[in-house]
Amino acid sequence: MSVRPPVSGVASAYSTLASRFAVTHLWLPLLIVLPLFAVFMEGGADQWLADHLFRLEGGRWALQDAWFTRSLVHRGGKWFSTAAALVVILLSFHHWRHGRDRTLRWALLYVVIALALGTGGVSLLKSLVPMDCPWDLLRYGGHQPYIGLFSHRPADMPVIACFPAGHASAGYAWLSLYFFALLWRPAWRWTGLALGLGSGLLFGISQQLRGAHFLSHDLATALLCWLLSLGLYVLVRHHLDRTNRLEANA
Repeated sequence: MSVRPPVSGVASAYSTLASRFAVTHLWLPLLIVLPLFAVFMEGGADQWLADHLFRLEGGRWALQDAWFTRSLVHRGGKWFSTAAALVVILLSFHHWRHGRDRTLRWALLYVVIALALGTGGVSLLKSLVPMDCPWDLLRYGGHQPYIGLFSHRPADMPVIACFPAGHASAGYAWLSLYFFALLWRPAWRWTGLALGLGSGLLFGISQQLRGAHFLSHDLATALLCWLLSLGLYVLVRHHLDRTNRLEANA
């Protein structure tokens, strides 16, 4: 009887990256978002959209301090997202102490870590990449010239952390609900995706109306939160599948 040689690490990695799941969850989002990001960040579409918003607001960022954008969506949305994260943390703690559903325990812990990775990853990138907000730019009544992401920034310019979109990460980090559903209740995955996209879009559009961010900033935040959630999901899924196999063979 012939013995099949073990699959090499390279072949296994290729098989994983070429799977249908990888195509729909990794390569397709990259194929959609990266060209859009390039068009908006480097192709001038950021300024084109911001110009229209600026003109619609009367040649100033009239909604910068408006109650709806600043108090309700910016401040209120941040507190609501934080409160929801605390609820998930408490649920995770409860189920790890008293719950009997191992998959639910890991799915809740997954959301807790994914939220931290999404918001923390965006905050880290903001601290490493100096970039101005639209309201800082001469074009929109500010004091700074526009310096692109890949352009040289003069050393005497003030360091402003405006890329990627930090507030939107409090919404897009909830894209992890899609993968939470895949782990525990796959039928809920589209609801989870809608909640993550909806909250991210609400926070992001509100900030664009205030002059706080360009659209490309939000695209970068959404993609980063998605990729971090995806990578963590793969690790948790692998752990659960491995544990189930070991128990089945015991």
